[in-house]
Amino acid sequence: MSQYTTGEIARLCSVTVRTVQYYDSRGILTPSALTEGGRRLFSDDDLKKLKTICFLRELGFSIDAISRLFAEENPVSVISLLLEQQETELRTELEKNQEKLEKIIQLKKEIGFSKDISVENIFDIAHTLENKKSLRNFRIKMLLWAIPVGILEWGSIALWCFKDMWWPFVIYTAIAIPFAAVFSKIYHKKIDYICPECHTQFKPSFKAMFFASHTPKTRKLVCPSCGKKSYCIEVWGDKK
Repeated sequence: MSQYTTGEIARLCSVTVRTVQYYDSRGILTPSALTEGGRRLFSDDDLKKLKTICFLRELGFSIDAISRLFAEENPVSVISLLLEQQETELRTELEKNQEKLEKIIQLKKEIGFSKDISVENIFDIAHTLENKKSLRNFRIKMLLWAIPVGILEWGSIALWCFKDMWWPFVIYTAIAIPFAAVFSKIYHKKIDYICPECHTQFKPSFKAMFFASHTPKTRKLVCPSCGKKSYCIEVWGDKK
């Protein structure tokens, strides 16, 4: 049976001598023998054990978890539980990293659209990205409500034009006007705006918001802080 010094077993497993010494001090890699001079010697079984430790460390297992595993007489149930826990942690970390990656890609895209960029601009973009999911979900809900109304509108117009039936359009109008008013009120309540000049987040009056010219993501408003009129960025403003 082969025997290895601390340096040799470390080299065979591509780790440092300090790492082997640390595992020894934690009691998870005890040398099989000692020389007369006190040098530690490791066997082939120790080599396999160290490779197992290195493999588990690569998977993200902690020293304590590995120690518990080696202390068990029947490690099958323990390793299954540890693998399940590690899988859950890694999936959570992967989701967080995916969110970070999407934010970085979006930030690069937004910066690419701007000729002049500043720290304040980056803050505005970051704030918008943080609220993007809530804002997107809200817009989807509003769109799902608006689609049936749009179908009714075009249906009633078609009946009037091709069938000379005007009364469906009258009924639709009676329904659509209150719906539009409620729709606009809800939108006003949920949405805030960020001024691109002074970076203040504010909520305009309903009248100012309703009649302002706009793009899908901005609306031309007067900032109550700096007084400048510009296309302000829509952000999620619901505090509940």
